[in-house]
Formats: sequence, C-alpha cells, structure tokens
Amino acid sequence: MTLPRPRPSARKRAPVLGTGFRLYLGGESAGLVGTSVHLVALPTLAVLELDATAGQAALLASLAHLPTFLLALPAGGIVDRYAKRALLVGTDLAGAAVVTVVPVAALAGVLSMSVLYAVALVLGAVTVLHQAAAIAIVPQLVEPAVLHRANARVGAAFGAADMAGTYLGTAVVAAVGAAKAFWLDALSYLVSACCTARIPEPGRPVAGEGRPRGRLAGEIWEGLAYTARTPLVRDLVFALTLTGVGVGVTGALFAYYLLTVLEAGPTGLGVVMGVSGAGALAGALAAPRVVARFGPGPTLLAGFATCPVAGVPLLLARPGPVWLAVLAAAGGLQLAAAAVAGTTQRSVRQQICPPHLQARAQQTSTWLVSGSKPFAALAGGAVATAFGARTALAVGTLVLVLPVIVLLRSPVSRLTVMPVPAPPSGDSARARVAPPPADAPGARPHP
Repeated sequence: MTLPRPRPSARKRAPVLGTGFRLYLGGESAGLVGTSVHLVALPTLAVLELDATAGQAALLASLAHLPTFLLALPAGGIVDRYAKRALLVGTDLAGAAVVTVVPVAALAGVLSMSVLYAVALVLGAVTVLHQAAAIAIVPQLVEPAVLHRANARVGAAFGAADMAGTYLGTAVVAAVGAAKAFWLDALSYLVSACCTARIPEPGRPVAGEGRPRGRLAGEIWEGLAYTARTPLVRDLVFALTLTGVGVGVTGALFAYYLLTVLEAGPTGLGVVMGVSGAGALAGALAAPRVVARFGPGPTLLAGFATCPVAGVPLLLARPGPVWLAVLAAAGGLQLAAAAVAGTTQRSVRQQICPPHLQARAQQTSTWLVSGSKPFAALAGGAVATAFGARTALAVGTLVLVLPVIVLLRSPVSRLTVMPVPAPPSGDSARARVAPPPADAPGARPHP
C-alpha cells in the first residue's frame, strides 16, 4: 500500500525573493551600468585625451581606492547604526553630483588630471559608504535559506549590468566623446536612487538600527575582533586581502597597458571588459549549482586558483585582433571564477555573522581587501616606471597565487556544505558549521 502524496497546497513553499529585493537589485544594477560606462570613459579620457603617463594612471587608480582604506571601518559602524535604505539613496544622489563635475569641467575648458584625481577621491568616499550599506542590507531583504541564491542573483545582475554598461560606454565614448559619457553615469545614479527609495522597510530589522549606540571606535574594534577570532572568516579575509594586493597592481595598469602597449584603443578595451562582464554573469548564475555539486570549500579553492592562471595571457599578448580575442576569453574566465568564488565567500561570511555585526564585519574585510589596493596600485606604478608595465603585471599575477596557498592550508578548503546561520545571541566569535549528511557523496567530517 502506498501513501498518498501531499496536496500541492500542503507542501512547504520555499522562501522567495520579494519585491524589496527586486527593487534593490534593479537600483544597484542601474548604478553599475553607469559605473561600467565610467570605467571605459575614465581611462580613455586620462590616457588618450589628457596624455596620462603610467605613473599618473596608477595614481588615479590609487586615489579611487584610498577612501576605502581611510573610511571602510567607520562606514561599517555608521551602516550598523542607521537605516540602510536612506544611506543608499543619499549616496546615490551624492554620486550623481560628483560625476557631473567631469562633463561640466570639460565644457568650461578646465578639465585636467587634477580634476580627475579629485573626482576619483570624492567618488571613492561616497562609494565606500554606499557599498557598505548595499552589502549589509541583503540579509535583511531575504530569508537565510535563500541568502546564497540572492547573492548569486546579485552577482548575475551585476555581471549583466557590467557587460551592458561596458558596451554602452564604448558606443557612447565613440559617438560623443569620453567627457560627455559621464552624463550617462550621473543618470544611472539617479535611476538607482529612485528604485531604492521605493524599497519597503526591510522585514528583517537589526536591533539598534536607527539610533546611535556606543562609541564608534568601540564598535569598529568589535568588528575587527570578530574577524580576527572567527577562523573561517579570518582565513577568507586573509586570502581576499592578498587577492586585493594582486588585483590592485594589475588593475591599476590594465587599461593603460591595453591602450598603449597593445594598441587596443577604447573599442578594444570595451570589448575585453564586456566579455569579462559576460563571464561574471555566467559565473554568478552557476555559483549555487557549483557549490551544491562540489561544496563551498573546493569551489572557493578552484575559483581563487583560476584567477592567476587566467592572468597569464596578458603577459604574453602582442598587438592584434587575435590576442585581443584571447584576452577577452581569459578575462571572461577570470571574472567567471571570481564571481563564483565571490558570491560563495560572501554567503559563507554572512551566514555565520551575527546580524548586529553584518556591516562592521563586511567593512573590516573591505578595509583590508580594497584598502590595500591604493598602495598596491602605487607600487605597481613605481615598478612600471622603473621596469615597464609588463613586469609590474607579472608581479601582480604572482601575488594572486598566494591566496591559493592560504586556502590550501585552511579549513575553508574542506567545507563541504554552507555554514548554518549564526544564532541571534551568544558568542558572536564562534560560528556553528552544519556537518554534511552521512550519505552525501564525498562527505567528510568537518574540522
């Protein structure tokens, strides 16, 4: 005798991604389209129109990242104190005002590298606060059971927006010039602000949000201490920091190298960046399935290991369309691996982090990872000035091997399932990890 199947209405429904999350995703994606236009227009403007040297290109990249080092930790405390939706809207409006300076300066005939330096520095400060709120609000908009799926959806939307914005930016730069392309960047910030303002009040409030608490310095220290005492988080952040150093060196010189040594032009730069964005889209879409098949540990290890391997073609490339196609494919592979690893590591950290520490824990990671980039960019610029851009890119690629070594020696690489969410109270420095089912393929006792 067989038991009757439960009625469809009686089955437990899986948590869904609600309206608030979709509005958030739309707003952030719109903003990233403008940012991608910005990333094509800025190096084109600096290198091809203002004749920036390798050192100036590296300094421009360094100033864009310097606010992360200076402000990331205070931003975590601020975001954990106040309503994240209001912070997102305010920083979008501020970003629109800042990027408008570039086309206005061009119209007035006063555009220079000094203006670009100032815009990069101020916009970097606005971006630090915006990104802190944007990352920390996601666990408030979705249920824990779908957090990884939500982060993967964010990565996929960002990959699509990055690809669309890059190609759009390439077309706009070719049609109206690099300076005027910044009007599109400003418009994207306004669209993002409109979408974010419509997000309903998050259904998962955090205790203490909306009112000042203790001293900011003490709250910053609490986030630092949590990261240092939590083994999985500590190892992931260390690996990410080393990645930030490698990316800081290579990223500061990537556009300059393509535009000058490889003679790719703004169209070639846009093609490579656009295909890379497509790789990020594919990687983010595949991330939940990859993690379900292989486990978060092996997925993270493979993702980090792919990044330096995919960087090798840039060191061997020569001018010409064939190498341009190779670089586009390598960039797509690199960002696909980065998207899989990025959504996975973020979900691991968000699952085990107590709710009241989400922003500060994230900003501790951001401070170490992105805060290292301005110094890495300056170091890359110094090496490029002394020994050539290719040598600096080789140094950055070698640094990307170090995170793989860190993860090989860490319990992170042996994670076979996603950790369970942190309890709402108790010792925030200890995260519980769910053991794999006894009959799971390849299941091993978790350290």
